[in-house]
Amino acid sequence: MAGMQIELQRSEYDSGKLNRADLKASPFEQFATWFEQACQGNVIEPNAMSLATAGTDGRPLVRTVLLKSYDTRGFVFFTNLESRKARHIKENPNASLLFPWLALQRQVIINGRVEKVSTAESLAYFITRPRGSQIGAWISRQSSIITSRQLLEMQWAEMQRKFSEGEVPLPSWWGGYRVVPREIEFWQGRVNRLHDRFLYTVREDGAWAIERLAP
Repeated sequence: MAGMQIELQRSEYDSGKLNRADLKASPFEQFATWFEQACQGNVIEPNAMSLATAGTDGRPLVRTVLLKSYDTRGFVFFTNLESRKARHIKENPNASLLFPWLALQRQVIINGRVEKVSTAESLAYFITRPRGSQIGAWISRQSSIITSRQLLEMQWAEMQRKFSEGEVPLPSWWGGYRVVPREIEFWQGRVNRLHDRFLYTVREDGAWAIERLAP
């Protein structure tokens, strides 16, 4: 480990730039432009985003989830409604998202409040999931301690038999959350670590202010 010289691991960020004149007035339009470029570029899982939450104890926890939809209302992901992240959100409905599009030397950071999406919206997405993933939602009590993987696979097989015919119903403990942004930051790496950073902040009238941040 000592020979790895982690302190010398670095890359020069020289693949692009971000000018104020090029930004869209709406952060959602700007996100759509960058997300499309991430999908077309050499980015693995462009909809993968880090989700940071904290409960009443103030101890933060971060994990990767998948963005499944977005519009001017916010950014939506789906999960077990009895998981640790769900408990955090119930205790403290504030969260931060990070899209680490490192192949493009870009990041997008979103801070906002979290709200549940409707059951209808959760069902509309659930029925698009692969059948195996639908069954998996029924047997995974996310974040709870289990004794072995064998038990998990046995439960999956049992549930597969139970739902061998017809559609797999939506579990009552599974659904979606929407992060409604207060701030959205667009970060573009630049040479000499003089990165371009622009912060969109929502004003009381619903319009978005745009400010450049120091790198």
